[in-house]
Amino acid sequence: MERAKLGTTIVPEGVRFSVWAPKRRRVSVVFEPSAAVVPLEDEGGGYFSGLAPGVGAGALYRFRLDDAGDFPDPRSRYQPQGPHGPSLVVDPDAYRWRDTEWTGATMAGQVLYEIHVGAFTAEGTLDAAAAELPELARLGITAVELMPLAEFPGRFNWGYDGVGLYAPAHVYGDPEALKRFVDAAHSAGLAVVLDVVYNHLGPDGNYLREYSDDYFTDRYQNEWGDAINFDGPGSEAVREHFIENACYWVREFHVDGLRLDATQQVFDAGAPHVLALLSLRARAAASPRPILLIAENETQDVIAMKPVADGGWGLDAEWSDDFHHAARVALTGRREAYYSDYRGRAQELLACVKRGHLYQGQYYAWQKQPRGTPVTNEPASAFVFYLQNHDQVANHLRGDRLTSLAGAPRVRAMTALLLLAPQTPLLFMGQELGTSRPFLYFADHHDDTLAEAVGRGRKTFLAQFPSYATPEAQEAVPDPCAESTFLASKLDRGERETHEDAYALHRELLRLRREDAVIARQSRQDLDGAVLADDAFVIRYFGGGHGDRLLVVNLGRDLDLAPVPEPLMAPPAGTDWALLFSTDDAQYGGPGTIAAYGGAAWRIPGGSAQLFASSTSGGDPRP
Repeated sequence: MERAKLGTTIVPEGVRFSVWAPKRRRVSVVFEPSAAVVPLEDEGGGYFSGLAPGVGAGALYRFRLDDAGDFPDPRSRYQPQGPHGPSLVVDPDAYRWRDTEWTGATMAGQVLYEIHVGAFTAEGTLDAAAAELPELARLGITAVELMPLAEFPGRFNWGYDGVGLYAPAHVYGDPEALKRFVDAAHSAGLAVVLDVVYNHLGPDGNYLREYSDDYFTDRYQNEWGDAINFDGPGSEAVREHFIENACYWVREFHVDGLRLDATQQVFDAGAPHVLALLSLRARAAASPRPILLIAENETQDVIAMKPVADGGWGLDAEWSDDFHHAARVALTGRREAYYSDYRGRAQELLACVKRGHLYQGQYYAWQKQPRGTPVTNEPASAFVFYLQNHDQVANHLRGDRLTSLAGAPRVRAMTALLLLAPQTPLLFMGQELGTSRPFLYFADHHDDTLAEAVGRGRKTFLAQFPSYATPEAQEAVPDPCAESTFLASKLDRGERETHEDAYALHRELLRLRREDAVIARQSRQDLDGAVLADDAFVIRYFGGGHGDRLLVVNLGRDLDLAPVPEPLMAPPAGTDWALLFSTDDAQYGGPGTIAAYGGAAWRIPGGSAQLFASSTSGGDPRP
């Protein structure tokens, strides 16, 4: 098996250590608790390496850097005592994989499910999360997306302040726990996507500067601290540190893909872009398995999805904030802060389904500049749609879930749009349960100064919403560093039974998405749509030999249409519309279904979505 040059390599004679520390003249390995010291040889170029004979897996060590002190390994595979403690030698070949029949994952047909390992179960461990995977598969999920696992300080954290990029966070389990999780997912038929952060590192436990000042740069402004140096002096080794990290996760842990956080903050003026190289290298590391590479890109630049040969980054998909923002405004009516450029009307939702992004170069008033780039032939599966995710739930005062903000009927209707649209849907943990539990921002920092700064920062961020800038609201912002904030965000697994109607809704919509021959095509080229009212619209799926489908969504009041001067609502010749699904069905918590179509006229219930199939007289339209 190919090994990275840096870090630890177990050999018959012991363990070979290697590190890049151009800032230092002398580097040694110091073992704990024996305090034995093994000097490393200077190889030139800032690289130091050496053999520690008689040492094996389980040894605790740090690197001694000149007289500056002893520090954890930047390539540490495990930090059992956290980021400030010693590193542990791990044998990457000790685990016996059971997923030899697993063939990998591609974007088509995926249904993503985002989880925070610590809040997903009462235990908050990878092993406890693994026990829930068969149920997710039964629901219709195809890929689990893990929020970042890189080692972080404290007992709880979102993970976006990770500092030990190669070490799975010890609070969730050791490296073999992550391997067991991935094995269990593959056994259940689920892919695993890992969220990784390559745009910054956290402030607590980040020791990279002890090894080299070249890891970071002040040439770019970064929203969360110092930018990573991907294109300046000394950047070659820095690029390798991050690119190899991507390869490491897919090679040693068999993950099926990566979600790249905030790629708009990964600055590289060179060519090819570091993310293009990452794409090529990560796919090579996974070969022959295909993997999923998904960008979060706030600027909605489709360069992320263009082939490397055409100057792109070669990724498979990117998140579409536009769909979320338009849907959120449609459901809540609130247009504060970064929602202010959206009206939440039917036209916007239709445009998202047809075009992927709404902003493709137009002026964006919130940022006082154009936003986005033109979408051309990118497939529908390349756009990840969502109604909830970790950011968009927590970016509100009390971390309220959408049902509590907008009411169940309209959320049911919007859920039907999310799960029947051709784009790749993402659900955030508990969404399928209609959970009453919030999801808040939390980060455990024992340094009082840092904890206070994090608390102030959270209040400042929320103050961009005028309603959250009032003294009363600012006082009510939950303390991110309080354990109660973290515990309040844990899911209540019992809601699967108490909220069975919400669960049944998601299960049936995902079945339709998977089994209906027309919906499953995921083709945005083979559909069209029309606005029926500011809050109502119709989407026509053209299915050829499988007949057509018609999704009618009404987020407003009851709507009467007679006559109906909209050609998309005419059934194909020789057929008529037959009802397949309604969010008003009592089993989903609705008032009971009255079909919106009556032959001569349409009466579309408010707060509902209904799916119709073209059917010959007496034919069964069900998939």
